[in-house]
Amino acid sequence: RGTNIVNGGALVALSGSKTGRSPKDKRIVDEATTRDDIWWGPVNTKLSERSFIIIRERAVDYLNTRPLLFIIDGYAGWDPKYRIKIRVVCERAYHALFMTNMLIRPTREQLKEFGEPDYVIFNAGKFPTNRFTEGMTSSTSVSINFHRREMVILGTEYAGEMKKGVLTIMMYLMMKRGALPLHSSANEGPDGKTTLFFGLSGTGKTTLSADPARSLIGDDEHVWSD
Repeated sequence: RGTNIVNGGALVALSGSKTGRSPKDKRIVDEATTRDDIWWGPVNTKLSERSFIIIRERAVDYLNTRPLLFIIDGYAGWDPKYRIKIRVVCERAYHALFMTNMLIRPTREQLKEFGEPDYVIFNAGKFPTNRFTEGMTSSTSVSINFHRREMVILGTEYAGEMKKGVLTIMMYLMMKRGALPLHSSANEGPDGKTTLFFGLSGTGKTTLSADPARSLIGDDEHVWSD
């Protein structure tokens, strides 16, 4: 429901009233283990631990009422030294397909040994948050708790929130591990030299990196390590 194959063969998914990210509704939980490491302000807005628990319970309760859920396990990062295990719990098939494409797919053998994920995303985006919960400003909530290693989405069906959440998590963790996270695209020329393209979302990173004469490395997120 809400997803169709168009005449040209492409898959088109409708994301409801939200057709893009909701940056003003993004929250980071203010807790002791990460409080001094985060640059708080209009981009990284604080949310109390109590409010996060309320939001999480609302999302989990809603997901538990659904007749069918999708669970996707995947990796963020190719390098085993730096990659993290992500689990996505969602209601919509298009969300599951999106993250299956975004994350690195484990092999059958890797899935057998996947174990507990490093981070879990609870996507209950079809259900609104309670805007009267402390810290909320609308019926949409995109919240990350680094201590609990969880992300909760309510009130938006835009799949890009999950990808951006994983990017936020990697940006934080990789700096702690001494690696440099980059919001960039990258490709490689015939001479083996790599080019990085930096820019805000929508400024052309994907377009520029998709040069037919060069090999694409990735079009959005990278970590520069040893």
